[in-house]
Amino acid sequence: MNEQTSNETRDIILDVTEKLIYRHGIAATGMDLLVKTAGVSRNSIYRYFANKDDLVIAALQRRDQRWLQWLRDEVERSEGTGERLLALFSALKAWFGTADFRGCAFINTSGETGDPHNPVRLLAKAHKQKLFEYALELCQAHGTCDPERQAAQLLILIDGAITVALVMGDPTCADNAQCMAQTLLAL
Repeated sequence: MNEQTSNETRDIILDVTEKLIYRHGIAATGMDLLVKTAGVSRNSIYRYFANKDDLVIAALQRRDQRWLQWLRDEVERSEGTGERLLALFSALKAWFGTADFRGCAFINTSGETGDPHNPVRLLAKAHKQKLFEYALELCQAHGTCDPERQAAQLLILIDGAITVALVMGDPTCADNAQCMAQTLLAL
C-alpha cells in the first residue's frame, strides 16, 4: 500500500469514527459498524490503531482541532473586538441550525465515562481549556475588566447554549446566550 493510499484509508477511518461516535456515542459504535460504514477491513483499522480506545481518541483529537479552527474562523470575520466576542454566539447559532448538530461531542462522550482520568474525559477537559483560552484571548483583546473571570463565564454560556440547543431543539437559544454575554461584558 503506498503512502497516499495509506493516509487516505486512515483519514476515512477517522472521519467515519468521528461521525458515528458523534451521532450514536462511543458505546453504540462497535467495530462491526465501523468496518461496515468505512468500507475497510478490521485489519485495516488495527493497522493504524491498537484498539478502539486509540481510534476514538484520534478521532476526537481531529474534531477538537477542526471545531476550534472553525469557531476561530467564524469569529475572526467580525471586525471589532466586541463584535468578535458576540460572534461566538452567532457562530453557535449557525451550527445549531445544521442538520447534523448533536451537541458538543466532548460533553457527549465524556458523559459516557465515569472515570475522570479516562483519556476521553481528559481530552474533553483539554478541549474546554482551549475554548476557555480562546475566550480569554478575545476578552483580553477587548480589554474587559476581569478577562479570566469573564472568559470562564463565557465558557459557561457557550456550553449552556450548546446543551439547551441540543435538548430543546432550539437554535435561537444562542441569541439568549449572546444577549447575556452582551450584558456581562457591557457591550
